[in-house]
Amino acid sequence: LPFHLETTLDAFRAAGAAVGSLRDLAALGVYPTTAVKCAKVSYAVERPTVEACSLLLEVEIGLFPGARVIMLMGDVAIGAFNSIARRRTGKRLIPSGPTWKVRQGEYWFEGKRVFPSYLQTGKSYLIERSKREMIAADLKAALALLEG
Repeated sequence: LPFHLETTLDAFRAAGAAVGSLRDLAALGVYPTTAVKCAKVSYAVERPTVEACSLLLEVEIGLFPGARVIMLMGDVAIGAFNSIARRRTGKRLIPSGPTWKVRQGEYWFEGKRVFPSYLQTGKSYLIERSKREMIAADLKAALALLEG
């Protein structure tokens, strides 16, 4: 398995989901995707890239009108979704601030519950236990909405 899929599956298992593959995630009604749809030109993802990619992400999200939950895994995803929200409503959905703080809020967008959380991929996922626990809690809350 690719490393990003291993850590994603691990995050869902930590949230209580019995998953071992992308197909298992799909069976739960989960469609993982990336916020960055464009080629990165450096390690960091610059704001113009996030803005440009958010146009493609917006189209992709539109392919799932029945979705009830949107997970924003990491700062880039939060920024991209805020770009979408600004285009549609004139304001951002997720306020500025550290992820540990904004993830405590309850956000809704066009009838969908939106969860800002931490990125569940990358080597920092394996190192930072507290972030893994917060990711698991966020995924567990989202899965509960899907089951309910």
